[in-house]
Amino acid sequence: MTRILTGGLGKAEVVHAVRELRLPDVEVALSSDMDAAVKLGSGQADYYLGTCHTGAGASLGVLVGLLGSAACHTFGRSAPSEGDVAPLLASGVTVFGFAVDRIDAVVPVVVRAIARAR
Repeated sequence: MTRILTGGLGKAEVVHAVRELRLPDVEVALSSDMDAAVKLGSGQADYYLGTCHTGAGASLGVLVGLLGSAACHTFGRSAPSEGDVAPLLASGVTVFGFAVDRIDAVVPVVVRAIARAR
């Protein structure tokens, strides 16, 4: 089972978007950034999707500080392709940030890439 946590301004919308994909073996839950850092660090969760207005600092600030920049990536206001996400996953990125108004464009791409990679 792949466990994804969501946080930030659009965390409820991200949960909804992940659930709408109806992917088997993907579980999603609301979280705070601090709780997510603890759960990711202890193996209780696998990935974190964070949102803020710009997709830059606030969506990932605590996680970058606690888990390190190598584990985190922000798409900002861009919408990635699965080809953008796969190498990030392969390099060990488990934390993704993006702008709250890009949820519909980013979540399906990232979560499907996660499901394929696992």
